Amino acid sequence: MQYPVRLLLLLLLFCRLSASAQSPWPAEKAAAWYQQQGWLLGANFIPSTAVNQLEMWQASTFDTATINRELGYAAATGFNIMRVYLHHLAWQQDREGFKRRVNQYLDIASKHHIGTMFVFFDDCWRDTYQPGPQPAPVPGVHNSGWLKDPGGLIDRDSTLMDTLRVYVQDIIRTYKQDPRVTIWDLYNEPGHFKHGAKSWPLLKNVVAWARAEAPDQPLTIGIWNSEFTDFNQYQLEQSDIITFHNYRDSTSMQSAIDTLRRYNRPVICSEYMKRPNNSTFATHLPMMKKAGVGAINWGLVAGKTQTNYPQGNKGGEPEPAIWYHDIFRADGTPFNAAETTFIREMAGK
Repeated sequence: MQYPVRLLLLLLLFCRLSASAQSPWPAEKAAAWYQQQGWLLGANFIPSTAVNQLEMWQASTFDTATINRELGYAAATGFNIMRVYLHHLAWQQDREGFKRRVNQYLDIASKHHIGTMFVFFDDCWRDTYQPGPQPAPVPGVHNSGWLKDPGGLIDRDSTLMDTLRVYVQDIIRTYKQDPRVTIWDLYNEPGHFKHGAKSWPLLKNVVAWARAEAPDQPLTIGIWNSEFTDFNQYQLEQSDIITFHNYRDSTSMQSAIDTLRRYNRPVICSEYMKRPNNSTFATHLPMMKKAGVGAINWGLVAGKTQTNYPQGNKGGEPEPAIWYHDIFRADGTPFNAAETTFIREMAGK
């Protein structure tokens, strides 16, 4: 069968556009985007009144007063971005209500001049979850209620992958041109908590689903374990901007920065700051600012996630003298006033 020349040209153009939509941004586009952002400085955020992502996002416990108050602490400290986890079950229960709450969150954050980096999936912590009231935190236990998404359920429910596709594309389609959303983080720490190679299908699918929507915002999947070479290679190849996690000392952080800047893409550390590991604001912020690397620490306000307590603890211990993560108490008092002063100075506040 012979096709008219005009039709062949249209088909060629369509194929090129489709290929472009399915590929990471050119390095020049990523660099131009990053230049417009200024130095990204912020924290991973969940309100102190939520034990996990469902308690944050479900209608009965969505706490706008606390979100507004605590993002106010962030803004006063000089933060301009928050990394915020979603959960597909909150969307599955009430799609339109969930998106209204996401919109409310974005309105509050925008009022404080704070952008948002949304996270879709996560291989960390509790494997089982259900809608409704969430379990109370185990006293003194680090992240006792945090939830995987989707966790092992994806191995047991053959319909879940399609549900997740609709979820991801619904959320990105709704907000893909929204300037209040800064970055899409597609999958937190794939392969963690012994998921290993089981995480590959969802990881590859979420990249394809997100790319098909061609959002204005960059896509990323943060690397977190140097030993996961296959994951790392794929995540670096598929990210518009490079994000990574590092909770180690300044030597390790500098090595990570030097290694990742060689890819000639914007670099953001989307998890750091573990005081007992000598990963602190005083040691790490100057090197990240000097290198033009975005800095997003774990934890803003100590609350029901209890990430100011050490990871792996059994609970029942008194509050640690040196907090593991987090910056403020719920009333806005800083754990260490010298830290918050230093952050404001680094932010130019």
